[in-house]
Amino acid sequence: MHIIITGAAGFLGARLAAKLLEQGSLDGQSISHVTSLDLAPCPVEDARIDSVVGDISDPDVIERAFREDTIAVCHLAAIVSSHAEAEFDEGMRVNFDATRALLEACRHRGGHIRFLFSSSLAVFGPGMPEPLTEQTAPQPLSSYGTQKAMGELLVNDYSRRGFVDGRVCRLPTIVVRPGRPNRAASSFASSIIREPLSGEEAICPIDPEFAIWICSPETIINNLAHALSLDGERMGNCRTVNLPGMSIQVREMVESLARVAGPEAAALIRYERDAQIESIVYSWAPLFDNQHALSLGFDVDERFDDIVRAHQRYLADQNV
Repeated sequence: MHIIITGAAGFLGARLAAKLLEQGSLDGQSISHVTSLDLAPCPVEDARIDSVVGDISDPDVIERAFREDTIAVCHLAAIVSSHAEAEFDEGMRVNFDATRALLEACRHRGGHIRFLFSSSLAVFGPGMPEPLTEQTAPQPLSSYGTQKAMGELLVNDYSRRGFVDGRVCRLPTIVVRPGRPNRAASSFASSIIREPLSGEEAICPIDPEFAIWICSPETIINNLAHALSLDGERMGNCRTVNLPGMSIQVREMVESLARVAGPEAAALIRYERDAQIESIVYSWAPLFDNQHALSLGFDVDERFDDIVRAHQRYLADQNV
């Protein structure tokens, strides 16, 4: 059977493609092929992966990705937070219009397709009662958060109507992402660990006392794969789940870096407040209740030190 992953040229999508092929099956059906739908080819070298390169909001491009045996769509592609705030029209086209176009393509195939939508904690604004749960009403204060909240409502309604078998995963901030910084407002959260571990200077643009909701890449990928395999009926009428995470102050992240890699690594971080980044990041809630997600079998990271060590191992593997 066949699975489509949008955004599979990127970090999460490529890892999810590899994870699903390693897993090998979904509901007892063998996963024989994955199609990447993105602006660039999937970097994973596997004969079972092919790439449709193009604009994911274009229905003609979307149609090229589907096959008769398509059983699932994992929609990870998005314009990230600061980019969506700076370029409203592009954010709406990629983050919302493309989501509806993908849902329509699934709907026209009879409603049997599983649809996994990656959302974000950015759907919540500041000043809300903590910890937040799936019953907390989204109140985004960014265009990115608004676009994601709109996508969530679509997936839930298409599921209610039987057009898709949907599931929405709200992702915490992922730390540590490999590579270089991108235009996401949360990019600094990886930079302040990733760059010092490579002996490079990093800039922290927010108050180090601010807490953020984070999760490791490995746990995110495992949880996305679990969401796809989960019986949608277990999620009830609301197909949205807040993926488990941990709340940690930036200062605590730096202290963990110092414990694991030494004070010289932490000394490579410079603090330069950026009002634009702060205005976005401070609108995100820092604390969620993991109980519902854990009851559905999702995983959670226990210690930030382990996340730092995991990236050290990743760097060592890259240098082999």
